[in-house]
Amino acid sequence: MRCCHNKSSKMNVAIYGAAIIPMLAYAANNANHGEIAGSNQGVIEPVTEEKPVSNYVLNYEMESIEGKPVKLESYKGKVILMVNVASKCGLTPQYEGLEAIYKQHKKDGLVVIGFPANNFAGQEPGTDEQIAEFCTTNFGVTFPMMSKISVKGDDAHPLYKQLAAQPEPIGGEPSWNFDKFLINHKGEVVARHGPRVTPQDPKLVEDIERLLEDAS
Repeated sequence: MRCCHNKSSKMNVAIYGAAIIPMLAYAANNANHGEIAGSNQGVIEPVTEEKPVSNYVLNYEMESIEGKPVKLESYKGKVILMVNVASKCGLTPQYEGLEAIYKQHKKDGLVVIGFPANNFAGQEPGTDEQIAEFCTTNFGVTFPMMSKISVKGDDAHPLYKQLAAQPEPIGGEPSWNFDKFLINHKGEVVARHGPRVTPQDPKLVEDIERLLEDAS
């Protein structure tokens, strides 16, 4: 009788083991997917957080309109007005106002930087030499001018891609010639004024003077 009992016990263990092994395998397989026995509790969804675009915009080396390398960081500590310019635009007379505000506040730490661009209706078709001569002859421009670049689209200069990637209301590609970005003395873009905002517009002047005061 003892012998039969042992055989029966061993048979029961074998049957039990054969039944539980697939269950354990199923549980282990589902555990790898964050699930146990058909439950989706405990599933961990991956967390993705998009890194915000830096508002520090002076990490670029440009080429001046005279063909010399210019590190934008050399202007750190100043308030900067960045403007994409063109020679054959209805807004081209803004050169005069840009030069006037530059002369007025240069001693206070303002620098205006012009970025010639041919992105809008082909209104800046000339070479750097032709653009420089035009600006000097017609408007007496003395503020820094950079070599012609693209300011929108796939071939936009990385500086303007970074400006466009800023949060609203600063971000977005330039809508036309003479779009204006204001950079504080820390090198951070902090304000934007559209193409039709003249250099003498009270709001633009107020922003410039406030930033100059903050920098002093």
